[in-house]
Amino acid sequence: MLSSFKEERSGRKLRTGRLTHWVARHRRPIATHMLRGACYGFGTGAAGFGFWWIEWWLQHNL
Repeated sequence: MLSSFKEERSGRKLRTGRLTHWVARHRRPIATHMLRGACYGFGTGAAGFGFWWIEWWLQHNL
């Protein structure tokens, strides 16, 4: 029973090591995609706010 637990723990540790290694190798593309997503989100929000403001301005000033 203890030996299977050790194998399971070592397997988890190995998978965690592989994941951290993969992230370390792909750090720049991951950061680039996150930055691109943040810029798209900010741009979408700014455009939405701009159209909302124009609509509000037209309703109150015409």
